[in-house]
Amino acid sequence: MCLSYKYVKKFVEFEGGKGMSSKVTRRQFLNYSLMGVGSFMAAGMILPMGRFALDPLFKDAAAGSDIQTSIKVSEITEEPTKVDFTYNQKDAWYESEVTEFAWVYKEGDKLIALSPVCKHLGCTVTWAGDDGNPDKFFCPCHNGLYTKDGNNVPGTPPRGPLDQYEVGEKDGFVTIGKKFENELVK
Repeated sequence: MCLSYKYVKKFVEFEGGKGMSSKVTRRQFLNYSLMGVGSFMAAGMILPMGRFALDPLFKDAAAGSDIQTSIKVSEITEEPTKVDFTYNQKDAWYESEVTEFAWVYKEGDKLIALSPVCKHLGCTVTWAGDDGNPDKFFCPCHNGLYTKDGNNVPGTPPRGPLDQYEVGEKDGFVTIGKKFENELVK
C-alpha cells in the first residue's frame, strides 16, 4: 500500500468523511495527484507567456517623455536643421544611451520635426543632399526624394512619407517627443 494513500485514508476516517467520500480509492488518489501536478506544470508554462503578451499593458508611461535638446528655438529657421537628441533606452536588463536626430524647421510659428529614416529601406535622409534637388530631403541609398513636409516624391523608391516627431519648447529649447505617422501630407 502506498504511504501517502495510508495518510489520506486516515485523514478521511478521522474527519468522519464530512463532505467527502469515506474512502478514496487508489485510482482517485492518483487521478487527483496527477491533475494537481499537471495543473501546476501548465500554469508554470502559460503564466510567463501571458505575462509576456500583456507586458505592454503593465508598463508605466514614461513621465515627461519629451527629450530636451541643446538647440534653442530661436536658432530654428524655415530651413530644416539637424537636431540631435539623446535618451536612455532600457531593453530588459540592458540599459544604453541612444543618440538620434530629427530634422526640425519652422512653418510660421509652428515647429515641425521629421524623422530622418527613409521609408524605403531605412537609410538616413539628408536635407539638400542632392545638388539637383536643393529644396528636398535626399536618400543616398537609391536616390529617394522627399518634399520639405516629408511627402515622398512620386517616381522615387520611398513608399510613404517621413514620420513626424512630437515637438515643443521648454525653457527656450526644442523638445522632441514620440514618433508618429506624418500628418502634414494627408
